[in-house]
Amino acid sequence: MNKQTSLLDNGLIWFGAGVSIAEILTGTYLAPLGLTKGILAIVLGHIIGGILFFLAGIIGGSSRKSAMDSVKMSFGKKGGLLFAILNVVQLVGWTAIMIYDGSLSAASLFHGYQALWCIVIGGLIGLWIFIGIKNLGKVNSIAMMALFVLTIVLCFTIVRQGHNTQIVETISFSAALELSISMPLSWLPVISDYTKEAKEPIKASLISALTYSLTSSWMFLIGMMAAMMTGESDIAKIMLKAGLGIAALIIIILSTVTTTFLDALSAGISFQSITSKADGRIVGLIVALIGTLCAIVFPMDDITNFLYFIGSIFTPMIAVMIVSFFFFHDHCENQDYQWMNLLIWLIGFICYRMLMHYEFILGYTIVDLLSTGVLTYVVYKLHFMKS
Repeated sequence: MNKQTSLLDNGLIWFGAGVSIAEILTGTYLAPLGLTKGILAIVLGHIIGGILFFLAGIIGGSSRKSAMDSVKMSFGKKGGLLFAILNVVQLVGWTAIMIYDGSLSAASLFHGYQALWCIVIGGLIGLWIFIGIKNLGKVNSIAMMALFVLTIVLCFTIVRQGHNTQIVETISFSAALELSISMPLSWLPVISDYTKEAKEPIKASLISALTYSLTSSWMFLIGMMAAMMTGESDIAKIMLKAGLGIAALIIIILSTVTTTFLDALSAGISFQSITSKADGRIVGLIVALIGTLCAIVFPMDDITNFLYFIGSIFTPMIAVMIVSFFFFHDHCENQDYQWMNLLIWLIGFICYRMLMHYEFILGYTIVDLLSTGVLTYVVYKLHFMKS
């Protein structure tokens, strides 16, 4: 029998994903809101994103399908290939961005050698992929324990040494909420790659969603508090001011590796949805290599457009999937295309891009999610009435 993952395994996987330099950096952007509004944006954003994360995990986990194979249930076996291709693209992008951010922070601590740190981080990601998600066991447990201890130390050190600093930049509450939602949203096309392997997929989906949402919120809070108390948005400078030294380097490298290997490995799993002949682990290793090379060659300091790309693709996608799966129990993986759902997704995609030009107190992700979901429900009702 194939070895299945336990609830603890799934919790550790998503704790590692949540402890991320990207999450801390994103949290620093929320500092201008102040403590009360900043915490509200973090909590509300992660509740919304966490619920979607949980539902996506159930869809794939309960049907024992990978994330992109579960998409085929709503869009058809060929229609789902569109999202598999787009998901591989975004995961390659995330792999490169995470390696770039991690290497930049490590290089700041040691005054240079960014390319070398790209290679070190990329090599460790390759090692994690080579070991495999089912065999990480003690390696992952030790890494998670180290990260847990070090992030607590980071938290207390920043609070103890810091002081309130005037933040000049401004950010609206809706923009802060969008940033909070964007992180769990980016994992929607990934979650069931791991819940499908769980002994208890529904419980594993709940544990994964809770663990990731709580951990990510904690990282956002650390970033926001650090920026408020040190006046810095550069995580390396924050850690240097906190006097963490070698501990800072361990946090940066371990958190980057435990998050990014999920991106690279899931890119391989998604590629298997495009062609079943592919070896997911080999593709994952290739993605890690490509990400490492891109991190060395290209600057990736502004990822705003990349986040918008992810949101516009996967927000209407998950809206259609939730309604078709939970309300109508529709399974279309045996047909080539589910044109009705593909058209609804396209409308949702266009709406998202248009909504980006307007300001909403709850952000345009929620507006697009609800409008696409309602449209899907109405169209399905009319379709079944005609049938």
